[in-house]
Formats: sequence, structure tokens, C-alpha cells
Amino acid sequence: MAPARVAAGVLLAAIGFVLSVVADNPTTTSPQPFVWQKAHATFYGGTRRLRHDGWRLRCYKIACDRKRADLLFCKPGVTVTVTATNFCPPNDALPNDNGGWCNPSRPHFDMAQPAWEKIGVYRGGIIPVMYQRVPCVKRGGVKFRINGHDYFNLVLVSNVAAAGSIKSMDVKSSNSDDWMPMARDWGANWHSLANLTNKMLSFRLTNTDGHILVFNNVVPKGWNFGQSFVSKLQFY
Repeated sequence: MAPARVAAGVLLAAIGFVLSVVADNPTTTSPQPFVWQKAHATFYGGTRRLRHDGWRLRCYKIACDRKRADLLFCKPGVTVTVTATNFCPPNDALPNDNGGWCNPSRPHFDMAQPAWEKIGVYRGGIIPVMYQRVPCVKRGGVKFRINGHDYFNLVLVSNVAAAGSIKSMDVKSSNSDDWMPMARDWGANWHSLANLTNKMLSFRLTNTDGHILVFNNVVPKGWNFGQSFVSKLQFY
């Protein structure tokens, strides 16, 4: 299958993920194999960016399932690679096969229209697909954005390769030798209630595959809320 890559978002229900297509020319790879599974896919308008409401990011390759699809609405031989978070709200008022696409236990992708049209024909509206988990590939290092206020430091962790999601996070300030565990707040955001304002900070991340990376002094002294910091380290 020929890969197609576009800037777009997607939602996966039941398994439960929001997705966005990854960039071309990846710099990070992993040999971990995964199997193909069945699902369905619809689309919404626009090309919104990946949201961070869900916390478990994973990456998937998606293709129209020509064995189950009406070939008038399927574009076989093309795949789209996406990055996913586990955010897809169910609609219990509608049946799983008629509008309640994100209801458990139905695997479903709600894709941005440009991404969906790489594998399906617009008039089809919904198509059966095959999807396969793949290692996340990212350009550059892991990114950290600090929001919040004194005694509430909210850190968004993004651009995470390999497993794609973080299981635990710790922080250490320049005036301490001790790592302090951070709590998951919402989505890919983690918070600490310590007074860390303007101190040089290090982070320790454990991804969902159990691999650990330490980002020493990734946040310089004198930082301000709302700033972002890009590390030189990445998971592999």
C-alpha cells in the first residue's frame, strides 16, 4: 500500500482515540510489530489539530477495507498514518451503527475530511477500514509547555515518539536532589503543587512501554508560565 500523509485529525472510539496524521520524513522508528484489525471510519469538516484531551497517545496506519467496502466509495491500496489520543465521547442516545459511532465496544475512526478522503470517496460517508498500531515517529525532541500559576504547575508533554504516551512523570528543581512525582491532570497534561516558579527544572518521563528518559535542566531558570521548551532527547 502507498502511504498518504496529510495534516488532519481523527477520533477512534471503543479503543477510544483522537488522531492526527504524522509528518513526512520521520526521524524516529521502532521495529515493534502489530496486527491489522477491523473498524469503520466517518469524517468531519476541517483540518483541526490534534487535541490533548485524551492521555494515551498511540499511532495507527489506516486503510479502506476493500473486502468489506462498496468499491464505489473505497480507495484501496492507500494508507494514512495517524497519531491518536483516547478521546472520543460516546452518544448513548443513538445506536452504535447509526450515529453512536464512539459508543463502546465499537472501534471507530472519526477523521478530518482531508485525511478520510485519502482512503474513501466523499459520497460514501462511512467506510469499513483496517487499522494497525505502528510506532510513533516524530521530528525533534520531546516538548514541554508550562501553564498554571504559583503552586500549580501544569505541564503539557507533546511530540512523544515510540509508544507515544506517558505513564508517569517526575519533576526536580535546581535547588533539590529529590524527584517529585507529578499527577496526571487531564489529557497529556501533568501538574505539580510545589513552588517551582522561575526555578531551573528537570523532568523524568516513563512511557507506556516502560522506557525512562531524564531531561536534565530542560527548563531554564527564570521561565514564565505560557512558555514552551523543546528538548534534544526522544524515545526510541
